[in-house]
Amino acid sequence: MLSKGDDYPLHQTPEPVAFAGTDRNFYDRYFFNGYDPDLKLFFAAALGVYPHLEIMDASFCLVIDGKQHNIRASRHLNGERLDLQVGPITIRVIEPLHQLAVSVSDNESGITADLIFTSRHSPIEEPRFIRRNGARAFMDYTRMTQNGGWSGTITAQGQTIDVGALQCLGTRDRSWGIRPVGTADSQPPVGGSLAQFYWLWCPLNFADAASFFHSNDDANGLPWNRRGVIAALDAPAHDLDAPAWTCQYHPGTRRVASASLELGEGRGRIDYQPTGVHFYMMGLGYTHPEWGHGMDHGPLAVACDVIDLASINDNDPRFLHIQALATAQWHRDGQVTRGTGVIEQMLIGPHAPSGFTGLLDGAPA
Repeated sequence: MLSKGDDYPLHQTPEPVAFAGTDRNFYDRYFFNGYDPDLKLFFAAALGVYPHLEIMDASFCLVIDGKQHNIRASRHLNGERLDLQVGPITIRVIEPLHQLAVSVSDNESGITADLIFTSRHSPIEEPRFIRRNGARAFMDYTRMTQNGGWSGTITAQGQTIDVGALQCLGTRDRSWGIRPVGTADSQPPVGGSLAQFYWLWCPLNFADAASFFHSNDDANGLPWNRRGVIAALDAPAHDLDAPAWTCQYHPGTRRVASASLELGEGRGRIDYQPTGVHFYMMGLGYTHPEWGHGMDHGPLAVACDVIDLASINDNDPRFLHIQALATAQWHRDGQVTRGTGVIEQMLIGPHAPSGFTGLLDGAPA
């Protein structure tokens, strides 16, 4: 099966680009978020390609005035991985590893967008994520993360928002490999599915730099995948040798109330303070019962909905996966630099340092 990609020197195997090994769960994904300096506006976009499921899906979400607006679309791939348009949502690579465009054309939500993301530093390659469920590969993927600035406009509720004039910043990532996608496995592992997953992902933007920290911990609190990076603008990124993360939770919940990252090597400490505003990742398909990643909705389908953020039950498993908007203070050399970003959280099962002992129990008071 030949496609447009075969005319580019991108091949990783002797087969055409349309074939990505043999695992049905192979995926290739874009993610973006953006926010204004006051964290009153938040938007996110994603596009996923699932070559062996013959599906491409995409989504765009806008958080404004206490509402989360979600646009989701899905189509059949037809073997062509370089046509990055799904219904009204399009991703365009302007300059690889530096500048990309996200656009949303007319749709029933009334929200449109014409946006450009421009990087502030070179992309950060996260350690390869490999996790097995018994003998079966649960995930095996690579991700790169990059902070940047936004230009362009979003039109919603009869107003046009100039995100460049607002000096919106944000983060984008690219990941590819193997994750559970599409319909559930018809024969689960004999030992059952994984019932523990502790995930934090915390990119920040400062005026003169960006920081990044993520951690996947096991039930004992030991990280099996962790990286911390300080990326000065227009300079090589600096890896933190042993980033020390601590966090506190709102009692009875799995929501981070505050956190600190000790950078080591005389680089100071970053204190994180969530604002209380949450972006629910189900808007992008994560944990969504109908619009999960790689689900088949036919040749083309588009759906829109609105979530009233004041009515969310945070104990509902559908809303467990969030990005919490956060401010930050970087204490270094006797000075304090202020930044903004997110603390992404998906915390399932036991985690001894947090006091979690069950599947979804909250932190002790």
